[in-house]
Amino acid sequence: MNNFRIKIKSPINIRQTLFSGQSFVWDIHDGTQQYYSSIIKSVPLIIREISEFEFEVNSTEKSVGGIPLLEFIRHYLTLDIDTKHAFSENFSQLYPKLWQLLMPYFSLRIMRQDPYETMVSFMCAQGIGMHLIRKQVAMLRQTYGEKRSVSFHGKEIILHHFPSPEQLAAADPALLSRCTNNNRIRARNIILASQGVAEGRIDLDTLCNPALPLSELRNILCQNGGIGYKIADCIALFGLGRFDAFPIDTHVKQYLAEWFNSTAARRSLNPATYLALDREARSFLNPNLAGYAGHILFHCWRMEIKRLRTF
Repeated sequence: MNNFRIKIKSPINIRQTLFSGQSFVWDIHDGTQQYYSSIIKSVPLIIREISEFEFEVNSTEKSVGGIPLLEFIRHYLTLDIDTKHAFSENFSQLYPKLWQLLMPYFSLRIMRQDPYETMVSFMCAQGIGMHLIRKQVAMLRQTYGEKRSVSFHGKEIILHHFPSPEQLAAADPALLSRCTNNNRIRARNIILASQGVAEGRIDLDTLCNPALPLSELRNILCQNGGIGYKIADCIALFGLGRFDAFPIDTHVKQYLAEWFNSTAARRSLNPATYLALDREARSFLNPNLAGYAGHILFHCWRMEIKRLRTF
């Protein structure tokens, strides 16, 4: 097992980052020291947080996807982003109390995740809480993903790969529905989307192009059953590196109404309202990082106002 320590200048809260509702493939291990494990791009990774400015990465490999491990981790955890820059320059003056409330959450990072994994995870996630989403994605990995055993500090850790598009494309809808809260329509949509990726009709590599207008990207994704504006924006933000994508759900509507006095946020969330809120949010956030700021606000709202657990 290769061991690396990474020291950084800007803080990162590993636990909040991994369990803030943007990823559902990391597991928590409690012992004398808490650590987190997953398989990312076929490589087992085990992370232990030492402080907000230092963490440890353990892996069986020295590279991920052909990229040196340290370089990959820095990119994956967006250590190149200054989170405070996700807000407009005068945000702290316009919303001083909110800025103070947000301060502990600037160590939350958006991750650059696998687009297919992100697409399927959020297609599972519609209308349910984080705990159940994590349970469903775990069932998906355990049912269809390859099992992997690694030794860490003298203990065996069992990990599961996220299933490939080909594996889910061939899945039986009845069996897959056990991983989607017994929702067969949702299972069927995941199978059809997986077939689209496996056959090249959904070209996620092309969708990663930063020059593609966000509205066009959203519309392309929404052509697939089970993907609406919110799911499309989640895929864009968390899986395609589009930090300008701003997913809007019930919690986002609530904080837009409460913290920013949005009248549109008090209306029913339909496509027209969604786009209106999207435009409105960009007026007080950095448009290029609106989704990055939005997720920090989302996590702060859930933790500080709603007092909801995320892990």
